[in-house]
Amino acid sequence: MGRRYYCDYCDRSFQDNMHNRKKHLNGVQHHRAKKAWFDHFRESSAILHDEQAKKPCRKFLQKGICDFGFNCRFSHMSEEDVFNLKRQIEEERRLREDPFDRMMHERSIEGWLSRRAKKQTAFSTKGDLKTTENGEEEQAESYIPQQLFSISDLPPSLLPPPPDGWKVTVDTEWG
Repeated sequence: MGRRYYCDYCDRSFQDNMHNRKKHLNGVQHHRAKKAWFDHFRESSAILHDEQAKKPCRKFLQKGICDFGFNCRFSHMSEEDVFNLKRQIEEERRLREDPFDRMMHERSIEGWLSRRAKKQTAFSTKGDLKTTENGEEEQAESYIPQQLFSISDLPPSLLPPPPDGWKVTVDTEWG
């Protein structure tokens, strides 16, 4: 058995020699699979323009599946898919044009960080202790937005500290 060459675009492997590799890399199926891969990263408006220029695939409309898959030269998008793509393009355009929406959409974490920095400076000027109704002083809590908790499996260095702080143990006999 010899070495095998695996093509990520085509999801196919074959015996690796100069003839087979050259034949595969110059083949029509490889070029179509490579084009389909890079089409995943295209803008929505370009995809919509190309899909509207194509005729609908008869086999895909009748059976819901096409033997050619990504290699089909006809459109496999339903009317609902085209509608969703148009809505997505409109949303992207609106975010580009309206600076306030863009700022609220993109800068929610940055806004939170700036508000947090202002609160911390205000607490540091007054002292880090706040008084409760009972007259007791306790450590000021900072508000942490829920978006930061939605990420699962964070490393311990990125997790917020526990409410009562980190436990520090002094061990003088190390070394």
